[in-house]
Amino acid sequence: GHSVVSAERARRIGAMMLTCGHYDGSGDFAFRVGIPGKSGVGGGILGIVPGVASLAVWSPGLNANGNSKLGSIALEKLARMMNWSIFAP
Repeated sequence: GHSVVSAERARRIGAMMLTCGHYDGSGDFAFRVGIPGKSGVGGGILGIVPGVASLAVWSPGLNANGNSKLGSIALEKLARMMNWSIFAP
């Protein structure tokens, strides 16, 4: 296997996903979940834990910001359980 993007580019992509990946709800998602993620209006969310895991969740019910309501909750609980959040105490 080979890398598709450089480590520096991957860091930049992760930063963009963390700060902009959930429309107007990006800040709230970043704080509550604490991992880079990108949502889609179809109810899917891609989450990345750098060097550890790539996660995909899907639930079609959207919140007021157009993000999967249950998907966000699932990722928040998983990130907390696994201590993956960059904002964990």
